[in-house]
Amino acid sequence: MNLIRLKEIAIKAALAAGQHIKKYMDEDVTFEKKVGGTNYASQVVTKVDRECENIILSHLLPSCDTYNLALLTEETEDDGSRFKKEFFWCIDPIDGTLNFINKEPGFSVSIALIAKDGTPHIGVIYDPNTDTLYHAAKGHGVFKNESLWKISNRNDYLTYVTDKRLKDTPLLTELKALLQKYVDELGLKGFEEMSGGASVINGIRVLEHGPACMIKYPKKETGGGSIWDFASTACIFQELGLPVSNFGGGKLDLNRKDGTFMNHQGVFYANF
Repeated sequence: MNLIRLKEIAIKAALAAGQHIKKYMDEDVTFEKKVGGTNYASQVVTKVDRECENIILSHLLPSCDTYNLALLTEETEDDGSRFKKEFFWCIDPIDGTLNFINKEPGFSVSIALIAKDGTPHIGVIYDPNTDTLYHAAKGHGVFKNESLWKISNRNDYLTYVTDKRLKDTPLLTELKALLQKYVDELGLKGFEEMSGGASVINGIRVLEHGPACMIKYPKKETGGGSIWDFASTACIFQELGLPVSNFGGGKLDLNRKDGTFMNHQGVFYANF
């Protein structure tokens, strides 16, 4: 498998979708509801999501034939091919559609290549708000735009990165105690929250505002992010040698057999 060549294809796809998104960033975009999880953010979709998916697929589909790859995308029904082939593209044309609709930063284009066993091999993320490209291939390092990305943590506090405000988080008492535990272990002055972004950009924020972490507890309700919300950042964290796991410390199930939602296991991303 030529990971570098496949990463180049994914980069072209992400940049093309990102340029399309930019055309609508100053416009009011109508949205509709779709079948999703229990949270509102997973139930909204726009024509731009679907157009971006088509743009991305125009770049990736030829590679599916050449390398015998399967597909999993947010806006198309899962056909189960990811369980039959050795690798699959995992695509989120706009991660953070609600942010995009509300003209708030925190959304991005995300493309990953995942092995059938759930191991991430490529992660490509484009942030149209900052015109920044993040990309990695297993065994080949992590890049921010064209430069090899080396993480430098300068804060004397822990940054807790979250999609919702800390005060609105379930299990608040337990979460605060866990954050304080990390603060004490790291000898930091305390913790501060950074809220509002969608899952992919929040993973990037963990890397850019270290020491930092992103935590999602397991829950019974359908939701908690989907495979495509964590696939690309999991590759980047893995390649940087930083912790990325389910809440219990086990391997992220990036090829879950009974659905795509990650509510059953939660996630833990750390940069410390």
